[in-house]
Amino acid sequence: MSIITRSVDHSLDGQTFESLLVLDDVRQGKRPTVLVCHAWEGRSEDQETFAKRLTAWGYAAVAVDLYGKGKHGKTTEECQALMMPLVQDRALLRKRLQAVMDVVQGISEIETANIAAIGFCFGGLCVLDLARAGAKIKAVASFHGLFTPPNLPTAKPMTARVAAFHGWEDPMAPPDQVVAFGREFTEAGADWQLHAYGGTKHAFMNEGANNPQLGLLYNAKAADRAWKTLQLFLAEAFSS
Repeated sequence: MSIITRSVDHSLDGQTFESLLVLDDVRQGKRPTVLVCHAWEGRSEDQETFAKRLTAWGYAAVAVDLYGKGKHGKTTEECQALMMPLVQDRALLRKRLQAVMDVVQGISEIETANIAAIGFCFGGLCVLDLARAGAKIKAVASFHGLFTPPNLPTAKPMTARVAAFHGWEDPMAPPDQVVAFGREFTEAGADWQLHAYGGTKHAFMNEGANNPQLGLLYNAKAADRAWKTLQLFLAEAFSS
């Protein structure tokens, strides 16, 4: 099996965004598809690696670009400068997410009735916002994502299934925010689930994360457990 990739560009507000379609060369025709939303650095090799791993389950994947073509942070300061405008303006973030959904609907290899989304860190916040917005999506899965809700209308009842994979020692999503997440999605009528891993910090899916002082640390055991659970979660969502 070989992996095929193809750039998928779209324009919004005078800016070009470059996502990446990832699929194998074995299956023909349309297939269920998973959007992969990036962390705070922007579209990255790590994100594309996760997209390629999804093809082993029979899915296509789209590594989503939410910052703009060629925009990628390398330092903490650069990443914050790219992410914070969208964290602070969730209406703009929702607009960019919807634009991605619109362009994905037009990709010939995609089953438009079978789309899900996963995201990491900032991307975890993004996929939760897709569910909150009532996007036409089967399921979303957030990995060490931010739980802060937007000050925007939320779809009720929420139709997307929701899973959150969370490190219990994540300083960016302390226990009170985890409880608030449960309350929020219960009130929205969502089919939601939470997988919390003890002894696990932020960025536990990222093999390069190694800054315990800041609460950033890869955890191979938690990452493996979360990925295996994701497979079951997506299979259930796409079969319904």
